[in-house]
This record gives sequence, C-alpha cells and structure tokens, in this order.
Amino acid sequence: MPDELGSPVRDEDSFDVGALAAWLREHATDEPGLEATPEVRQFKGGASNLTYLLRYPTRDLILRRPPRGTKAKGAHDMRRESDIQRALGSVYDRVPRIVAWCGDESVIGSEFYVMERLVGTILRRDVPASLGLSRDGVNLLCRNALDTLVDLHQVDVEAAGLGGLGKGPGYVERQVTGWSARYRKARTPNVGSFEGVMEWLEANRPDDVGQVLIHNDFRFDNLVLAEDDPTRIVGVLDWEMATVGDPLMDLGGAMAYWVQASDDPVAKALRLQPTHTPGMLSRIEAVRYYCDRMGIPMDAERWAFYEVFGLFRLAVIAQQIYLRTYRGETTNPQAKRMRWFVLYLDLRCRVLLRRARRGADR
Repeated sequence: MPDELGSPVRDEDSFDVGALAAWLREHATDEPGLEATPEVRQFKGGASNLTYLLRYPTRDLILRRPPRGTKAKGAHDMRRESDIQRALGSVYDRVPRIVAWCGDESVIGSEFYVMERLVGTILRRDVPASLGLSRDGVNLLCRNALDTLVDLHQVDVEAAGLGGLGKGPGYVERQVTGWSARYRKARTPNVGSFEGVMEWLEANRPDDVGQVLIHNDFRFDNLVLAEDDPTRIVGVLDWEMATVGDPLMDLGGAMAYWVQASDDPVAKALRLQPTHTPGMLSRIEAVRYYCDRMGIPMDAERWAFYEVFGLFRLAVIAQQIYLRTYRGETTNPQAKRMRWFVLYLDLRCRVLLRRARRGADR
C-alpha cells in the first residue's frame, strides 16, 4: 500500500469490475451508494492475500481476495477471515465491519469479501513528518499499539462466539511442528535448510501460557491511526491468520518485524515498519511492557524461544510467498525479493541460537 488510495491494479491481479459491482448490488442490499461501478485501485503492500480499494462516488470499500497460483493448505480462507471479523466486531471495536462475503468463484475468479474502509493513517517504513509527532508522541503511539494487542488478548473468546477456533492445549507444540512441515514443503534449492533451527525449537519448546484470541500478524502496517490523533489506534486489519492460541507466540510474531535503531544495516534496509523511530521502545522494552501489562513473568533466557520462533515463522511465510515466484506463478516484485529476506532470517536465527546456547552453558 504505497499510499492510502492504492495504485493501478496489476494485470495479473485484475478482475471483472462490472461483475463485482452487479454482485454487490444484488447481495449487499442494505448498503447504500452501490449503484455505480466503482473505480478499483490495488494496495500493493501485501504479497499474501490481495487487497483493493473500491471507490464509489459516495463511499469507499475494501475488497480482499486470495492470490492466484498454488496456495499453502489452510491459507487464504476468505470466509474464515470475514467470519472472524464479523464475530469479533461485537466485542472488539477496532475491527472493520464486513459488508459481504462471496464464495462463488465465477464472479471475479476467486472467493472474496468486502468490508468498510476505516479512514485514518497506516504507517509504512517511516512516521510521516506531516503527523507532527514528537519523540514523546511516538512513544505514546508505541505503547498504545502494544495496549491494543493486550486488549485483544483479553477478549472473551466465548462471548465473541470464537471458541471453536481453538484446538485446546498444545498450541506451541502444534505451531513448531506445523511451521516446520510448511518450510520443508516450501523450501527451494537456493535457500537454507533451517534444520538446526527447527531441531532447537522442538527441543526447547515451552508449555502454553494460555489460550486467547491472537492476531498472528500484529504490526504497525496492520493498524489504522485516528485522523484527529495519530497516537490513537482505531482499527486492526488483516485477520487472515487469527486464531485461539498462546499470547506469547503472538508477541513473538510481532517482534519478528520489530527493527530497532541499534540493528544492523540489512535489518534496517529490510524493515517494513517504523519501529526504529526515536521514541519507539526497543524489542526487549516492548516485551517487558507487554508482559507487565499481562502479568506474565519474563526474562531473556525464557524469551529466546519466542524470538527465534517468531523469526523462523516469518521466514516460512516469506518462503511460501517466494515459492510462487520460483514456480513462475506471479511477477510481483515483492514476492521475488522474499528469497533474500529468507536468507537474512536464517542468519538471524543462527546468531540467536549461538547466543542461547552460550547462555545455557553458563
């Protein structure tokens, strides 16, 4: 999403806009302002599910659909994603309202859903100077973002009707086993094996600390900031991987994206969000802040597992995206660059493992 109004739609991601408009008029009958055919723009930030802006004369909507080509089993489930948002909206006020879900792939070539567009700022690599945030303002924004994650992890899952998402105790074990299998299936000859990382995760996995609603892709470019106060979070986007599971695994996934000012030049070049900005908490400060709010004891030795797992899981996601380029299923330049991201994450994991082993030997 290079800007808040998107960019022209890539040819490979285009669809029949007239068919979409007709379907919405027929099925979203309670929605005003759908008489015309919308202008369609594409948000190019995502390399997983595809996101589009539908610009009607009197309102904007957002459309989400899967990418073309081979997909990982269980991924890109539009109905599941829309159902989670619809249910969660009754107990968590930072979820976009669902307008319609369509399972008829003949309409635009895939299933899809349409939701309201939350108006506000979405941060990318930097905090725009136009927001006028001081160092203290950035610090408040950072803490508000972490509070938003805490609030999500305190949602009453049963009251939201989302208890069925969970599979019970053993979430950490299932995640280690599942993501390891996904990596082995998606691996190409030009990336590392991660075998040492997977073996260490299996040998060091802790028990679950709880069963809560987790987002599983919590980062700044999935947050919408209020127009009148850019330190306030008004929306959380991209619920594709949300489920019921261990909250520390969600935090580990969020920290995998968290590039701080003291990180190496490669990390800074690859960063996707502005967590290096003066006023942002460092990774360990963010972990301590979250754990204090949740009442979860934490130290560096214990955190090592979640940090390594978060980076490994991110590498698997990147490799699954890169696999589509390797097979010639997409020309998306972001997908092509994912190989270099996987190689870098492999290095980061191995550095952390050496540090963890030195600590265990003391």
